[in-house]
Amino acid sequence: MANFQAIGLVGRPDHAGVVDSLNRLVSFLQARSLRVVLDADTAKLIPDANLEQCSREALAQQCDLVVVVGGDGSMLNVAKTMASDQVPVIGVNRGKLGFLTDIVPDEIESSISEVLAGSYTVEKRFLLDVFLRRDGNEEHLGSALNDVVLHPGKAAQMIEFELFVDDRFVYSQESDGLIVATPTGSTAYALSAGGPIMHPHLDAVVLVPMYPHSLSSRPIVVDGSSEIRLVVANKGKLQPLLSCDGQERYATVPGDELLVRKKLVPLQLIHPPSHSFYQACRSKLGWGSRLVRPND
Repeated sequence: MANFQAIGLVGRPDHAGVVDSLNRLVSFLQARSLRVVLDADTAKLIPDANLEQCSREALAQQCDLVVVVGGDGSMLNVAKTMASDQVPVIGVNRGKLGFLTDIVPDEIESSISEVLAGSYTVEKRFLLDVFLRRDGNEEHLGSALNDVVLHPGKAAQMIEFELFVDDRFVYSQESDGLIVATPTGSTAYALSAGGPIMHPHLDAVVLVPMYPHSLSSRPIVVDGSSEIRLVVANKGKLQPLLSCDGQERYATVPGDELLVRKKLVPLQLIHPPSHSFYQACRSKLGWGSRLVRPND
């Protein structure tokens, strides 16, 4: 187990509960004589702390563990930077669902104590890289921990595209778009579109059509190492957009090819020892709990 000595803190802005959790974390970590570093935006949330600060990119170079205080969206923002430098991350949930940020705010001290003592599990969550191929040139557009989505960018307008998996033609489709999701993203946007829940340990990607113009179009699960290629139809004036984790948006033109591949390095997501994916599903998705019997 790693010996964490330099702890980076990243907090979601504009949330009163985040400031409270950050202050508790700072007091707890400083009492243990650990080095605490904030990214520049987080430093603005607790200006009286007088701690080291740096850019988000430099945080990965300065720290050997990063604690994210916020919701799953906050973790998505941090994941791409930390994954590339193989810095492990752990989350304190100040959002809604919290599939990625699973420490309860009231248990910050006890949960972080366990982690610092070496009692934790590490999950390696893979990300997706997406590339644009246009006029024979290939350009890296972005990375996603949850999903890469091709969509019209405007309400109630269908787009047309072709789908290839490992250079094998799958289908052409008219729909509101396609979600290419990792197991991590299977409990996010893809779930809302009717996709399956995939266990985080699976090496697989799910392709979920969005309101397809065919009742026979269904989600497809493929090997995680597959190359997904989307070809934007060479007709029409609509310019579909591509987004990574709902953030970066890139406009495409007819004939563009979008290539989605597994990122070479995964995110190292740390959990307290009590973490259970199925318990998280019960809590976040309202699944039924175990029946209590008189002799239990």
